[in-house]
Amino acid sequence: YSHARNSSPWLHSMFGNRKKPVERVLLSREDLASLPRASLWRRLASLLYDMFLVAALWIALGFLVQLAFGPDTNQLVDGRVQTDPVVDTINIILMAGSAAVFYIGFWRRTGQTLGMIAWRIRVLSTDESPLTVRQGLIRFVLAWPAFWLLGLGYLWKFVDARGDALHGRISGSKTVLLPKNARPF
Repeated sequence: YSHARNSSPWLHSMFGNRKKPVERVLLSREDLASLPRASLWRRLASLLYDMFLVAALWIALGFLVQLAFGPDTNQLVDGRVQTDPVVDTINIILMAGSAAVFYIGFWRRTGQTLGMIAWRIRVLSTDESPLTVRQGLIRFVLAWPAFWLLGLGYLWKFVDARGDALHGRISGSKTVLLPKNARPF
């Protein structure tokens, strides 16, 4: 096998030109302070990644609620699905609560959701420490209108002197772009 790998240009190109693995480093507080703010595109891309995870969580929770209350809570009336208001309220509370736990939990623990890891961005306090629960809650609650009001809260980063989105500015947090060699958490 080794003889074939060395004599064949095709096999050599497949196996012989491997890149060296990037050595991952843990960033210091000083390193974190000097990092640039993440671009709007990276933030939106990570939101898209996380949207799929949160949607899967919501589907699972909706299934569990349906199992608990039974299929008779939904009816088709005049071509429209009508759901029991109690079940609707439970679903909305579970959806908002699970999304809050997802984001705030990841932000508190590592500063990154799975989508943020993929796009090399991290959320941290403006003093480079992990977010507090209070900061995470403020950020989470304000991020919804920041996005749904035509993205104005996110577009704020273009007028902000530090490049922070409005919900980041108000919560005392920032979203930074990590270098390629940074350990994700």
